[in-house]
Amino acid sequence: MNIISRVLIAVIAVACLAAGASLVSAAGTKGVSGYVGKSFLARDSLTKLDESSVDARECLAGHLWKPSEFKVEIEAADDQPGDLLVRFPSPIDTGDKVNDRVALEWYLARDENLKPIQAPAVVVVHESGKSMSVGRTFAIGLRSMGLHTLLIQLPDYGHRRSDKKADEIGRLIIHMKQGIADVRRARDAVAVLPLVNAENISLQGTSLGGFVAANAGAIDNAYNAVFLMLAGGDLYDLVENGDKAAAQARKEMKSLGISDERLREILWAVEPTRIAHRLLPQRTWLYSGTQDTVVPMRNAKALATAARLEDSHHICFTADHYSGVVYLPMVLSHIRKQIVSK
Repeated sequence: MNIISRVLIAVIAVACLAAGASLVSAAGTKGVSGYVGKSFLARDSLTKLDESSVDARECLAGHLWKPSEFKVEIEAADDQPGDLLVRFPSPIDTGDKVNDRVALEWYLARDENLKPIQAPAVVVVHESGKSMSVGRTFAIGLRSMGLHTLLIQLPDYGHRRSDKKADEIGRLIIHMKQGIADVRRARDAVAVLPLVNAENISLQGTSLGGFVAANAGAIDNAYNAVFLMLAGGDLYDLVENGDKAAAQARKEMKSLGISDERLREILWAVEPTRIAHRLLPQRTWLYSGTQDTVVPMRNAKALATAARLEDSHHICFTADHYSGVVYLPMVLSHIRKQIVSK
């Protein structure tokens, strides 16, 4: 990518974040403070899953937990991004109390007077960067279009980071599965929040978040629609041959002493193509960059094929894994259109 492209990407990203930040600043705590401290009782809506494929059943077994009631609490965002912070317990207990309390940054939909309104919601799953800037850009952009957005912080991110030491390989495996379970439970947590249209909750994920969202969305189609940005299938091939972010993941796994066989085993446990056929193709969209070297087109097509997506649901643009941000306005508008037209 040349310097002009990088500058353009930075300008657009900053513009999107600035626009959202201006709205937050103008809104202040208007209509928000009254929700701080409130809690709601939710219940997992997971039911017995029908699946004819033995392999898919084995994969699903690794993503499920015993349904139960759980508390959803609203806290002040203070000086952190979002209007409010939503917390609920992860369905997966890792023994780390900090990590096991899920956090969602809630960006409230507002009217022209900046008053919070009743509206559909989107759970946003961020990328691998610790700043979660792309995920936050999606959350802010979709909120500006009249949708409630809740960015879920994956295990070991944001409010869930702790100093607790653990076996690195074991931690990696459990966090991968925990993230998928957390995103699925998030649908039921968001459904009990005030102002949210519980009948219209969608899921959006980018890059790492796209892989997580593909798995979580395929469990039982609890989300009304699923929007996957720069994601794909055949994770082992992607990690072994992908560029930049994929190469960094490969380097980190190798540094942990993970053998090639073990790496295959770890990635197979969360391989999205094993259960992608469970996604509703008419309510799933995949956005890919034709020049992406982090998630190459062959991997994007592997996911699209497994999910049985028609060409109109696999939207490709001329961009790589990073320059695709220039298409952000188009993607945001497309997502909103699918949600409000339901």
